[in-house]
Amino acid sequence: MATTLRGATLDGRSSSLAGTTHAVLRIGAGLLFVQHGLQKLFGMFGGIDGQGGAVQLVSQFGLAGVLETFGGLLIVLGLLTRPVAAVLALEMLIAYFQAHFPRGGFPIENKGEVPLMFMLVWIFFAGNGAGPVSLDARRAR
Repeated sequence: MATTLRGATLDGRSSSLAGTTHAVLRIGAGLLFVQHGLQKLFGMFGGIDGQGGAVQLVSQFGLAGVLETFGGLLIVLGLLTRPVAAVLALEMLIAYFQAHFPRGGFPIENKGEVPLMFMLVWIFFAGNGAGPVSLDARRAR
């Protein structure tokens, strides 16, 4: 028996936690992602150089900062979740192959596990949507 995000479990019984845990993952991941964008755009949290430095807005890092900040906020709100999550998953795949893969080895060795984990989370939301506790769900009603 297949599971759905509307609350059915593997044995067919209703689970009141499905919508809540979906929202917790979406909001938590979105808030963590926003921090990476704020770090790049505004030098917050030590900046990208550890000394509060920000990136130039018109650069690949600047684009990443914009995607992470505003895409992350849209994910938190659960607004336009599927297309935003697809774009963010692609961004994380590119980040992994540009910044981490050239260092060789496995992701745990080349410090690429964070972008890959974010990529997997964004793929989940691109495929499953924001869930019932979101602006997307509210708009659909």
